Amino acid sequence: MEREIVKEYSNGELTVVWKPKKCIHAAECVKALPEVYKPKEKPWIQAENATTDELKAQIEKCPSGALSYYIEGEETQEAVALETKVEVLENGPLLVYGTLKVTDKDGNTETKNKTTAFCRCGESKNKPYCDGAHVKAGFMG
Repeated sequence: MEREIVKEYSNGELTVVWKPKKCIHAAECVKALPEVYKPKEKPWIQAENATTDELKAQIEKCPSGALSYYIEGEETQEAVALETKVEVLENGPLLVYGTLKVTDKDGNTETKNKTTAFCRCGESKNKPYCDGAHVKAGFMG
């Protein structure tokens, strides 16, 4: 099984956690905080350019769950159970909010918390999850 890449960026109080494999490139982060999320620069996340409250508010709106955070000195707490909600993103993935157990084609099961983006276009290289391939494929739906 491939090891998941996880990147962390801190403003000294809050650490932004980015999981690139989950990212669907909806660019909601860039639209909300362009002074923090700069895809053409390295590092592309400059957490020091926003307040902790601004970062929290933006991260909680990430449609794929690729962005999360933790506060320095506090224990990280995963949601035990969240209400399940399903949303179809126009021309994009099926978003499922809540705590899910997902079993892949090989029978491997993993628990997903918060938001999970499922592929609707059939082009993802990370099925059943969305990897943003719908944009290049011109998926409409």
